[in-house]
Amino acid sequence: MALLEVKNLGISFGGLRAVDQFHVSIEKRQLYGLIGPNGAGKTTIFNLLTGVYKPTEGSILLDGISLVGKGPAQINQVGIARTFQNIRLFHKMTVLDNVKVALHNQIKYSVMEGVLRLPGYFKREKEMDKKALELLEVFNLHEEAGIIAANLPYGKQRKLEIARAMATNPKLILLDEPAAGMNPNETEELMENIRFIRDKFEMTILLIEHDMKLVAGICEQITVLNFGTELASGTPDMVLNDPKVITAYLGE
Repeated sequence: MALLEVKNLGISFGGLRAVDQFHVSIEKRQLYGLIGPNGAGKTTIFNLLTGVYKPTEGSILLDGISLVGKGPAQINQVGIARTFQNIRLFHKMTVLDNVKVALHNQIKYSVMEGVLRLPGYFKREKEMDKKALELLEVFNLHEEAGIIAANLPYGKQRKLEIARAMATNPKLILLDEPAAGMNPNETEELMENIRFIRDKFEMTILLIEHDMKLVAGICEQITVLNFGTELASGTPDMVLNDPKVITAYLGE
């Protein structure tokens, strides 16, 4: 059974059909790409998968559990985490604390332990520090753990957002244009990071991206959207050489 199974997903805003009969099946540990022109409906689909929007019709199953009707917090608990096209960090907190915020759902201590600073509090804090630093090291951010997040370069802020999403221990992570604003060297390093987290953490990844080199370089399957409907689906070679995709996406 696929980890994520989406069938006939659709949503309308007033008279506008933003997504129509979208379907996708993503296997465990798969790297899957969702691409298309601006306004094709990619981020809308992410919002449907994470409970920001409620679908007009269709089904969403994660590991056999229906997500339709659940809110973002519930869906995160079931096992989906995401990043955003516009970075959303706690900018006044340290790099380490940004990741630790996400770990509080897994490593907990009682209110009494926290208020009185009992041994259980320090034990859990030490556990969170260790786990957060391990995740930061994946993205070569561990040496900057004490830096305020707002002071990180843009590319590293993007990586921090992925590390924080990973801290929720998801089954599926949705990356919304993770390479946006990065230079070629940063993009190449990010590709290696994404491959690494897939392999080390046995993670399933669905990403939206405009950087075609990144998509073709790491994704095993791709779906192309246009005006909220599927235009093509298949391997990167098949999809990126499809005349319909070239016309719609590249304008040729």
